[in-house]
Amino acid sequence: MHERSSGAELAASLREELKRYSPGEKLPSSRVLVERHRVSPVTVSRALAVLVSEGLVVTRPGAGAFRAEPRGAAPRRVDTSWQEIALSAEPAGDQVPRSVDATGVVATLAAPAPGVIELNGGYLHPCVQPERALAAALARAGRRPGAWGRPPLDGVPELREWFAREIGGPGGPLAASDVLITAGGQSALTAALRALAAPGAPVLVESPTYPGMLAVARASGLRPVPVPMDADGVRTDLLADAFRASGARLFVCQPLFQNPTGAALAAERRREVLRIARAAGAFVVEDDFARFLGHADAPPLPPTLLADDPDGTVVHVRSLTKITSPSLRVGALAARGPVLDRLRAIQIVDSFFVPAPLQEAALELVGSPAWGRHLRLVAGELATRRQAMRAALEREVPALVAAGPGSRTARGGCHLWLRLPDGTDEAALTGAGLRAGVAVAAGRPYFPAEPPAAHLRLSFATAAGPGELDEGVRRLRTACEELGIPVD
Repeated sequence: MHERSSGAELAASLREELKRYSPGEKLPSSRVLVERHRVSPVTVSRALAVLVSEGLVVTRPGAGAFRAEPRGAAPRRVDTSWQEIALSAEPAGDQVPRSVDATGVVATLAAPAPGVIELNGGYLHPCVQPERALAAALARAGRRPGAWGRPPLDGVPELREWFAREIGGPGGPLAASDVLITAGGQSALTAALRALAAPGAPVLVESPTYPGMLAVARASGLRPVPVPMDADGVRTDLLADAFRASGARLFVCQPLFQNPTGAALAAERRREVLRIARAAGAFVVEDDFARFLGHADAPPLPPTLLADDPDGTVVHVRSLTKITSPSLRVGALAARGPVLDRLRAIQIVDSFFVPAPLQEAALELVGSPAWGRHLRLVAGELATRRQAMRAALEREVPALVAAGPGSRTARGGCHLWLRLPDGTDEAALTGAGLRAGVAVAAGRPYFPAEPPAAHLRLSFATAAGPGELDEGVRRLRTACEELGIPVD
């Protein structure tokens, strides 16, 4: 069981026990709580922190924890009804609403309730994360001279050099001076969209696509314009049409193991994307989020679009977060030409710089022998889990397996994309899934416009292993049966 969920359960237990204590009475010591509840000291600390934040417990250094005195009168009710007008009033001529729908992002970030199997997340399960290697890297980084000082605004030079080699390839066109260190991939995407398109402008996106990118675009005042995909990636014939019809000067894509379809952009289409964008005088933002998520049975991966770009058309986004830990928010933006100055300015204005200890820890990690071992471990685990989920789906819900052309052939990424039977209510199915004890992601947030059909995205990276994947799919079948959705 995770420390976080154990802490929540212990907090609930202690909350009940507090009813037996008088205000000001001392609680058992942490050592007693560890022995009584058979949990770790970290779990006890987290549980007590929860109760302190709720005002139920107070702690006194050197004395212990005590039941808090009753709270005084309830605070005066605040009337915030005026905000409804202020938040909905749009300036004259404003074409894009300022409200942002983050439900698709929250669904993949929020931890499920205890006992619910997580098949909707976007990160590796803790048992696959390199926690020991990260801890060692952070400890070494923290001891480096100057590690806690102010880092270079563009990033630690050695880390920029590493990203330049990774993105451009051996002897490729990228220099360290073409790279900016960012606080993860989402921060890099935000900077890129704000730098490359003015508020109200159209931006071409794959359909379906990553909800976090759609949320960033809309939060920046941009209008996402969908370009359909098939098993070979974005349809380049429709991409050219979309540029002409919309007047867009920006296309955002995930050419490798796209989220959510799993499709990889075919070789001939890679060349076409660059040609079409260049003819339109447009930039291409290459979100290479899955570069480190190739499976053990995957063929050699193609180079980045940037590596084949002679004209500075591509702005590349890369992150270490997906392959390591949600909390290692270290990524990179790479571009060539005057656009780099604009990206740099926005990056500095938004976040000043990425904390030096995180950058140094990332550099320690990727430069250690543990890095290669971790990549091999993840590649093997993802292949095993992909196969386990597909086998469970074919056994339990074969009617859902036929969808998702990219998912059928993908040998990378961490999810499968399923088309649901016509007429399926996605919201009802996700709700039934939670009642059955499994969290799944509805397909609607992945579409920038009206979806052509109902879909489901299932992650095989967030579960503890094949056994939990089997049980999760069995619970999905239970949810389908509750709603009368055909599964055979």
